[in-house]
Amino acid sequence: MIFNKDTAEKTAELLLQINAIKLNPGNPFTWASGWKSPIYCDNRLILSFPVIRNYVRDEFSKHIEKQFGKPDVIAGVATGAIGIGMLVAESMGLPFVYVRPEPKKHGRQNQIEGFLQKGQNVVIVEDLISTGGSSLQAFEALKEAGAIVKGMAAIFTYGFDVAEENFKNANLDLYTLSNYQNLLNLAVAKQYITEKEESTLREWNASPSTWGVPE
Repeated sequence: MIFNKDTAEKTAELLLQINAIKLNPGNPFTWASGWKSPIYCDNRLILSFPVIRNYVRDEFSKHIEKQFGKPDVIAGVATGAIGIGMLVAESMGLPFVYVRPEPKKHGRQNQIEGFLQKGQNVVIVEDLISTGGSSLQAFEALKEAGAIVKGMAAIFTYGFDVAEENFKNANLDLYTLSNYQNLLNLAVAKQYITEKEESTLREWNASPSTWGVPE
């Protein structure tokens, strides 16, 4: 995982300010996977705040080109990264496509929406990395379509070991604007959470699949 410390801290602060990241160790959220979690991240809220979405757009544009070179196409992962991915593509003057979780059941049965040619260099934009499963499905779909995927850029990652392993096995470089470690450091420093709550959040991050499950 690649990140810039200054960008990671600034992005974490902005996400906390608009409640895109909600920390609630005392009353955990339940994810779609069934995991209990003391944190919930909804980066779609970024689109409702022009100053913050422009910051995210500009940081993505700058760091994508720095880390991966200027691609031929930006690909957003549906649905969470369609909006921000399109803003990044517009900023970089590039075509945009988006990748569905699976092919449509009707019509042309596309999984990739938009115009993409074999051999084009693509950078994937994602909003959030948990285990990396859905993100890597998009990666595989683009490869199957003949794209050359240069890397992936995401707003935030939980930094799970399983995600690190999944990206390593896929041989895909991941750049993130912010991450769990920077978020916790900032949340304590700015008194969004107590040190006791920080301890709970670190325990969860170390073993998310079993945290909160009665023994």
